[in-house]
Amino acid sequence: MSAPTTDTNPSPPVADLARTLGNHPDFARHYQGDHQGDQQGDQQGDQQGDQQGDHPGEGNDRDFAQAYSVVRGLTEELAAPLSPEDQTVQTMPDVSPTKWHRAHVTWFFEAFVLAEHQPGFAAYQDTYWTLFNSYYETVGPRYPRPERGFISRPGAYEVGDYRAHVDDRMLDLLASLSVATKEGNDETLTSLMNLGFHHEHQHQELLLMDIKHVLSKNPLQPVAYPGSKVTPTRVEEAQWVNFRGGVVDVGWLDGSAHAAFHFDNELPSHPVLVQPFALADRLVTNGEWMNFIADGGYQRHELWLSDGWARVNAERWDSPLYWQWDGLQWLEHTLHGTRPVRPEEPVVHVSHYEADAYATWVGKRLPTEFEWEHAVRESGAHPARPNGDITGFHPTPDSGGGGLRQVFDTAWQWTSSAYLPYPGFKAPVGAIGEYNGKFMSGQMVLRGGACITPTGHARLTYRNFFPPHARWPFTGVRLADSLA
Repeated sequence: MSAPTTDTNPSPPVADLARTLGNHPDFARHYQGDHQGDQQGDQQGDQQGDQQGDHPGEGNDRDFAQAYSVVRGLTEELAAPLSPEDQTVQTMPDVSPTKWHRAHVTWFFEAFVLAEHQPGFAAYQDTYWTLFNSYYETVGPRYPRPERGFISRPGAYEVGDYRAHVDDRMLDLLASLSVATKEGNDETLTSLMNLGFHHEHQHQELLLMDIKHVLSKNPLQPVAYPGSKVTPTRVEEAQWVNFRGGVVDVGWLDGSAHAAFHFDNELPSHPVLVQPFALADRLVTNGEWMNFIADGGYQRHELWLSDGWARVNAERWDSPLYWQWDGLQWLEHTLHGTRPVRPEEPVVHVSHYEADAYATWVGKRLPTEFEWEHAVRESGAHPARPNGDITGFHPTPDSGGGGLRQVFDTAWQWTSSAYLPYPGFKAPVGAIGEYNGKFMSGQMVLRGGACITPTGHARLTYRNFFPPHARWPFTGVRLADSLA
């Protein structure tokens, strides 16, 4: 296999990409509103303003309609370059078709907001509540997740019609309730709207993860999103940042200086004892991972956890997901197409097992989620200002500098912590209580954020989670070490 001739760079922002797609028939038919205009008011707030909810993805009482339009518009921008055929394929049980994501987040607003708050509510199509319900047992029956790719109808166009219908009803509802909401008389609606925004952010990221997996199976090596040429960059050796530890508070704090919105699994805040430790100032690179491979990292059982070693052998792992050896060099499938692996870029699409084996190989370890949160809080690192967009479609090399870098905008970072409830955690009553709590078994916590995480979604206390064998998320590695 030879590498394609295109040499692409991670990412024009989605808003820029959208301007090149304005005449695309799918985009023109289903993208409602002027996203560029929506952004003008949302880019004015600084980090302090963002904390108060004045940005897309975390609406306040005054701008729900605008925030709603921006969040919903980003989903359609991400889907616009994809053909109806692209949007229907499911390549493994964990992957969902693009059109399913578009429909599911629409169903979420229909089922949890319109059904509860719109007088005389009637569902757009009753069967959609089965097709597009993900895991909410309280709501009703669900179509099997591994078989979502079997569903050819509704197609991508019909899903667009569904989105437009629900959008119209949502905007009408928000307009009718604006006075009551401004006066703070409907905290339930406010909470549901903010949850709906962040839920759609999650599925925007999943949409990109999933279409990347889908297109990776195509021998034509298709490009999902165009990029520009890039000049190789030299990355400095990783340095260590020391932290004294002690008894520290973790979890979302009321009046948090980092974010107003939070999921229930970030509660309650509580003290933990953290011993002195150090974190690497940047993420592990592809070049460093190549050294691990060359030293037999995938053949040396002594580096691996038992379950991880079983996965290596059962699934024949010999490199990160999306890497392939063409006889001369490593190639990597990206959302910009397939091209030679760039040593200076951070490694992505590695499982917890791989991350742990690499850490063992270099004589280090993975941080606990509490070490990670304490270190980032102490370092003063903040996510990028929300702007209704994503950072890029592929992570970029470390640009150097002081302190912790590549924290929120590059790759989710595996921790050594199992995903468990915080002391005193209580899931909310009803269907919303199924959002996080019932998954607190067999998962590992990741912290930070990725280049494909919508801006305004990542935050200090966010607890992402995946099974330890998962490789299709944009996952990377930040090393930790204990200090005497």
